[in-house]
Amino acid sequence: MSGGGTETPVACDAAQGGKKRDSLGTPGAAHLIIKDLGEIHSRLLDHRPVTQGEIRYFVKEFEEKRGLRELRVLKNLENTIQETNECLLPKCRETMECGLGETLQRLQAANDSICRLQQREQERKKGAWYVWPKRSTSPIRNNAAHITS
Repeated sequence: MSGGGTETPVACDAAQGGKKRDSLGTPGAAHLIIKDLGEIHSRLLDHRPVTQGEIRYFVKEFEEKRGLRELRVLKNLENTIQETNECLLPKCRETMECGLGETLQRLQAANDSICRLQQREQERKKGAWYVWPKRSTSPIRNNAAHITS
């Protein structure tokens, strides 16, 4: 074992038929060592299988919880819509019909009074159109006429 010669058979090797053990220099031994190192590496440092399992579990739990949460939200929306259709909508409709009737009457009254005001204004303009102010010959009376009118 100290360097230069052939190895002598060991008791285990003698039981196997006298075959010599592979020395570290042969390709078969290097292959076994690399294989063992790969297994050690995968067991100690490669966490992909564990990580993938954890991710699958998390996604499954998340989807279940999310599904339940969305189901609750949809149920709440359904209850709100049902309440709106049964209670609030008829009340709003009644209030609107009463309020619109009053509002329509007020608008018609306002429209009638505006029409009357426009008619009076037009009549006043027609009557004032043909009446000419009198002219006085004296400048003092002319100023007084403007002040009084």
